Amino acid sequence: MAIKLETRGLRMEYVRQRDGSRFVALDNVNIQIEDRKFVAVVGPSGCGKTTFIKIVDGLIKPTAGQILIDGRQVRGPGIDRAMVFQEPSLLPWRSVLDNVTYGLECQGRADSASRIRARELIKLVGLGNFESHYPHELSGGMQQRCNLARALAVDPEILIMDEPFAALDAQTRELMQDELLRVWRETRKTVLFVTHQINEAVYLADQVLVFGARPGSIREVVDIDLPRPRPLAIKRSSTFLEYEDRIWATIEREARQTMNEVALVSD
Repeated sequence: MAIKLETRGLRMEYVRQRDGSRFVALDNVNIQIEDRKFVAVVGPSGCGKTTFIKIVDGLIKPTAGQILIDGRQVRGPGIDRAMVFQEPSLLPWRSVLDNVTYGLECQGRADSASRIRARELIKLVGLGNFESHYPHELSGGMQQRCNLARALAVDPEILIMDEPFAALDAQTRELMQDELLRVWRETRKTVLFVTHQINEAVYLADQVLVFGARPGSIREVVDIDLPRPRPLAIKRSSTFLEYEDRIWATIEREARQTMNEVALVSD
């Protein structure tokens, strides 16, 4: 299958305001993601996962390295990518329908055909009876469904999701995982999904990128060979648990290394 997204030698450095010193958030991040694949990103806290996807989305510029989509280099935001953030980012004065069409309006594409497409996506994410409702009338899970529909409305080639279910309770989170997989099967977008939950990564993804501690880089790429569609019961299978253990072992090793380094500095 063709490569949809590739990064070559990504590096991100920041300057500390307090003393002008530099620190490296990401170093030599190289990935190749195939078209239509669902790829999850996991790693210890502070390893640069969110920085990485913001670079891919074009929200921040890397210190060094390249991002390629379908073999062409990109240097900033583009209509070929859309982001769903951790917290719902709906406009409170706009209805569900008007929130979903907002991105299209920003691109000058808010015609009657676009509104028809928006209504189709609202139905696809299970909000068909709520298109005239406002964000304050929706639950957290419903707001994230609306965010997902808004991202899909601009028809991106790559859908980027930054811990979109982190604020949801456990039951709603599991339901949203299944909803997301259902929508993905319908749209077959390339998905880059950041999560702290290893269980979630294994359940959703075709492939899991495991980042190491700062400076962030990819320590392991785990291909998830589980059948689709995936019933919830698969989370109790021995194969699923083996994937979880393998990924956790890498993250634990990285996290302990960071803790030891901090302890040495403190001493």
